[in-house]
Amino acid sequence: MRFVLAVCFSVFAAAAPLRFEIKLDPSVAPHGASGRLLVFLADAKTPREVLSGGFVPGETWIAAKEVEYFASGSTIVFDADQTAYPRPFSQAAPGDYEFMALLDPDHSYARSAQDGGDLYSAVVTVRGINPADTASVKLLIDKLTPMRPQPVDTDSVKLVEFVSPMLSKFWGRPITMCAGVVLAPDYAASSKKYPTVYNVHGFGGDHTHAWRVGPAISKAITEGQRFPMVHIFLDASFSTGHHVFADSVNNGPWGRALTEEFIPHLEKQFRLIPRTSARFLTGHSSGGWSTMWLEVNYPDVFGGTWSTSPDPVDLHSFTGIDVTAGSTQNAYRNKAGGPLNLVRMNGKEIASFEQFARAEEVQGEFGGQIASFEWVWSPKGAGGRPMKMFNRETGEQDPFVQKAWEKYDIRRIVETNWPTLGPKLLGKVHLVVGSEDTFHLEEAAIMFCGFLKSKGREDACEVVPGRDHMNLYQKYKTYPDGLEIRIDHEMRESFEKSQKR
Repeated sequence: MRFVLAVCFSVFAAAAPLRFEIKLDPSVAPHGASGRLLVFLADAKTPREVLSGGFVPGETWIAAKEVEYFASGSTIVFDADQTAYPRPFSQAAPGDYEFMALLDPDHSYARSAQDGGDLYSAVVTVRGINPADTASVKLLIDKLTPMRPQPVDTDSVKLVEFVSPMLSKFWGRPITMCAGVVLAPDYAASSKKYPTVYNVHGFGGDHTHAWRVGPAISKAITEGQRFPMVHIFLDASFSTGHHVFADSVNNGPWGRALTEEFIPHLEKQFRLIPRTSARFLTGHSSGGWSTMWLEVNYPDVFGGTWSTSPDPVDLHSFTGIDVTAGSTQNAYRNKAGGPLNLVRMNGKEIASFEQFARAEEVQGEFGGQIASFEWVWSPKGAGGRPMKMFNRETGEQDPFVQKAWEKYDIRRIVETNWPTLGPKLLGKVHLVVGSEDTFHLEEAAIMFCGFLKSKGREDACEVVPGRDHMNLYQKYKTYPDGLEIRIDHEMRESFEKSQKR
């Protein structure tokens, strides 16, 4: 349901900069609630049932406030000038606007936007408003976002949940590792063991992708388009963002937990071949970085990675920013002093790194894409949270954090340890990226691939002309059946080659 208010104040009306009176309806929170309270502002040209931050920062304005306790039936006066992006709401031009309030109890908005358990109001349209001089806008939080249905086992897709002793000890509470396991079509009718593909999702995803793609994988195997393997979709989502299966002083030992606990558990539960040559990795974006990290750090566990459009694998270009030790580059400004771009689409630069960083700070203090890197790579800071790589106001980098990030610079790790690591990675590294990656990730990939090429590994990487982050997997002349099918065929070739040794 939508509400439209026509505002037409007389010169005698008591007015002030835009404020909100937000009431929590007892029907959705009979015992009250807490969390991060967000208010959205958007122009009223296109009526919407729900407002959100959107992909491009600033298209919808956002203001936020931490609420320790929101009593059922009570009203909070919300100042949308205190913490807001792109500007305080009172600075919006006079016009027609839509507003919506949302209470995020688990502080997950920065990672997954509106999701199950979030409380929100109807979108209210106010016409003829001057945000610099107006009466308060009333919003009633009376709606509950339904929880997403939990995955249910099918004949071919199984849910696995495992309480990790290592991670539970680190956090002081039970931490569960999850996976969606897609069995080969003939799994139930046979007694053989299978090679395994470990798939890591990108930022914002999780293991439930197995239920969406499992039927298509099974069909392709049945029709002979794909090799009979067990596909395991791991869960790298966490309250702090994407833990990328890297050991971290902030997130805990996710890499060790995977390789020393979870994979052995999976290999006991399912008929999987427990050999290096039968364990493969693949993932896109943050999943691409995760799988490259796992292969480089655990070459005796995994037999190869097919990493696509990975997050920065050479920190001389962290989406265009040199964050290596000694760099004085500003995170917000390029060498000419202009905004340092982060996102481009169809050859057009559409959003800067600063825009994303500032919007993320409003949406939530942790869990967002940029903060997620700090939760994995940064030292622990004051108050138990990770130190920030750069000042969110000025864009200035922290030299101490730069030094700590070296530990997670994949190119640096490979180059430093090449005499011992190079032979172990022979034939195991496969990186594919578009030449026009949406987030400029090809820059770091090309640097990393340049090093591999200098060591005689020309076949380790492919930069696909004209492709970006979103369309990389579509058919191309070097993979006429799609990149996913080519990866499958290359895994099969690797596995069958190992069987002949």
